[in-house]
Amino acid sequence: MYDWANSAFWSTVVTAVFPPFFSSFAANGLSPVVATERFAWGTTIAAVIIAILGPVFGAVADYHAVKKRLLATFMAIGVVATALMVTITQGAWAFALFLFIVANIGVSMSLVFYDSLLPHVARPDEVDRVSTAGFAIGFFGGGILLLINLAWILSPATFGLPGTVAAIKLSFLSVAVWWLLFSIPLLRGVPEPPGVADAQSAPHRNPVALAFSQAWATFQELRSYRQAFLMLVAFLLYNDGIQTMIRMSSVYGAEIGLNQTALIGAFVIVQFVGVPCSFAFGALADRIGAKPALYGALAVYTGISALAYFMTSEWHFFVLAILVGVVQGGSQALSRSLFARMIPKHKSSEYFGFFSVFEKFAGIAGPALFAVSVTIFGSSRSAVLSVVAFFIAGALVLTRVNVAEGEAQATGAASGR
Repeated sequence: MYDWANSAFWSTVVTAVFPPFFSSFAANGLSPVVATERFAWGTTIAAVIIAILGPVFGAVADYHAVKKRLLATFMAIGVVATALMVTITQGAWAFALFLFIVANIGVSMSLVFYDSLLPHVARPDEVDRVSTAGFAIGFFGGGILLLINLAWILSPATFGLPGTVAAIKLSFLSVAVWWLLFSIPLLRGVPEPPGVADAQSAPHRNPVALAFSQAWATFQELRSYRQAFLMLVAFLLYNDGIQTMIRMSSVYGAEIGLNQTALIGAFVIVQFVGVPCSFAFGALADRIGAKPALYGALAVYTGISALAYFMTSEWHFFVLAILVGVVQGGSQALSRSLFARMIPKHKSSEYFGFFSVFEKFAGIAGPALFAVSVTIFGSSRSAVLSVVAFFIAGALVLTRVNVAEGEAQATGAASGR
């Protein structure tokens, strides 16, 4: 249900509604190119902050057994920032970008602790299916709210709203309420895993210093889990391409002249195509293995990148949306489950803290490349084809990952705890 809860933020705020709202309303008075550049840099700043915070708070969560408490704290930060988006005024691009950055930090940090619960709630043979099912349910939940938001935006008068801007702002508020409401089942129903350290072992140490020390120790230890570390490197590379598509697609579409209704409609398609396809990737992983299924997803992404370079019309964008929906949930879910199977379960928050580092560094290079490309060439098209390199490089490193060896090492670490 937390996938269902937070996916509304990704579908409505990150992907479909906020980027064009930022370009046309919050950044009113700036040229489209400058608006795209500032949005890309805002995304990059958020990614850097998350990359710094993830391992430190991950260490705190495991040491003190506060995964759920920290999840709730960052969820609340994200919810409040999203709700405050209703106060954005025309031309207030700096304030809008600040709220977007804070909300991104909230949702991404909450996912560090959410993802770390995966090996505690699923047996090793269930991890792929549970992870992909979570993404599928998330697509469905995010898609339902996005459909409601789209109805408001397309026909505000039908719902008693004064105009499109009011409908968009109401959409942001609905995301905050949805996210908060559907987080309750996790917070009430999932038990907190035990901490890994005896509280008496360092009674006089500053908890912040202890967290940094533990995070550094975990990084040193992570390198000894060679297969998990290789998986992180592969994920860093190919996820750079995935995150660039997710975060920059609507801004790119707006830049080449697609209207907001078409953009949101395409993202609705992504959500609902993603539901059966995410479940299908879980079944496919059971039949052929998670790695071969990931290779297939990366091949599709490579084709999407090439086709996006030549995109000129709305129907092109809809075709690409269908293709993204086929592979987006499965590729991300299987990355999460593969990593979860190759790390010691009792240190899952610490390791997923570093997973978030690699994930957010993947969110830095792509948007930064867009920003630099737009600055130099005056267009985003020159950056689209470069994304292919991320998918190819990630797939090559993934070939070096021995999943069976990684699982055996993680199991041995757990038994020797």
